[in-house]
Amino acid sequence: MDRNSHAGRPDTPVEGVEHPDHRVEFHLSPGDIQSVRFGISPGHELAHAVRVLLRPEQHPLQWGWLRAVRDRLPRESFQLLAAVIGDDGYMPDFLTAAPGWDMTPEAELAALRITPLDPMRVDFGKMVIRSSGSRRRALREMQEQPARAREMVADAWSEVWDAALAPVWPQLERLLRSDIAVRSRVIATSGIREMAGGLHPTVSWGDGAVRVSLRRHSELVDCHGSGLVLVPSVMSSWGCMVLTEPPAQPTLFYPARGVTAGWSRDASEIATSLGALLGPARATILLEAGVARTTSQVAQDAGIAVSTASHHLTVLRDAGLVSSERDGARMLHLRTPLGEAMVGALL
Repeated sequence: MDRNSHAGRPDTPVEGVEHPDHRVEFHLSPGDIQSVRFGISPGHELAHAVRVLLRPEQHPLQWGWLRAVRDRLPRESFQLLAAVIGDDGYMPDFLTAAPGWDMTPEAELAALRITPLDPMRVDFGKMVIRSSGSRRRALREMQEQPARAREMVADAWSEVWDAALAPVWPQLERLLRSDIAVRSRVIATSGIREMAGGLHPTVSWGDGAVRVSLRRHSELVDCHGSGLVLVPSVMSSWGCMVLTEPPAQPTLFYPARGVTAGWSRDASEIATSLGALLGPARATILLEAGVARTTSQVAQDAGIAVSTASHHLTVLRDAGLVSSERDGARMLHLRTPLGEAMVGALL
């Protein structure tokens, strides 16, 4: 029996219809728990950037970015992506390659250009059912000519990326990696349950499962042998999404921490603001401390002597903004949650 068809139970969640009891459960064996990992998805960010542009009134944290980007969008390419992605609900899986720590926009686009055609047909079919009018006709044409559609979508992806997200990718990527760094430290200090429970109010962990409440979809996902990928997002800062259909690895997208209305500000502006408080050298070190680096790397990146970098790191560490941990013969330096909060307040 379909899990959503229970006669005489009008309060039972129906697939595709909003209901407060919809949820997806990712069931993890002890071995799968060891395979929980983090990733980054430029494709997910671009898809949701399109949705932000389609419904800006629902995304106030993106208004600063919207004001800067709206007038430089390539109209035809944006309209094509808007037809494929839609403004809400399901979006085609082929738009997002497997998220990874080292995933780049270039790799994401390359994967899109060679994505298998049969799954694309299936995804387009799902979108046809969920659409109407001219959009349905356009999607049906893409379903019937997937090779041509793949080329068109990839070209549009490239043009919209260059106009909309490439100029702010350094700021966006900094937020994503900072979020992962903080949550990785929570796992190390408090365990995966504490980390999962802090992803978002709709996410919880218990009895070997990660549960996420959704608006229109319920599913039990057996992660046996595949683990779970956790992917922070700046553009979908309103809530969580999931990717569950094979061959994709089970994936949970969640809002990155530290996203404010000024997240897209130029790095030089942020450095100036921090510099007024900490001094230029310490501001630069703190701003770049979202990824663990050795003292020598800190010195090289800041263009200062190693002894000077060591002094500044000591001051930042004493203030609780940077933590330093030994890794063999190396000392690695990384922003603390307090440091993340300080940088996040300026983004």
